Amino acid sequence: QVQLVESGGGLVQPGGSLRLSCAAPGFTFSSLAMSWYRQASGKERELVAAITNSGSSTSYVGSAKGRFTISRDNAKNTLYLQMNSLNPEDAAVYYCRTTRPLGVVYWGKGTLDTVSS
Repeated sequence: QVQLVESGGGLVQPGGSLRLSCAAPGFTFSSLAMSWYRQASGKERELVAAITNSGSSTSYVGSAKGRFTISRDNAKNTLYLQMNSLNPEDAAVYYCRTTRPLGVVYWGKGTLDTVSS
């Protein structure tokens, strides 16, 4: 059974760091581009970062540029998001996402990040 399972969220102080993971059992992981999204309370879900199937190319949106790093380990079927210099505006539920052939979209259930002193 294919699924995406995020982990690594938690409470961090402003200026701190978190590393999120997204395990993807059941997928042919190395063939899939992956992405991270987030949804803050009362706001729409937004794209944070994306990575190609090989990991050779990455892209970031908005405030993630220069602070976040998306990466993957295809041998472990796992996607990562390293987040540094966190501020309260980064507090959200973070989701990983992929699209399989024929356009079927998969989402994980999310992991909650809270940034507070």
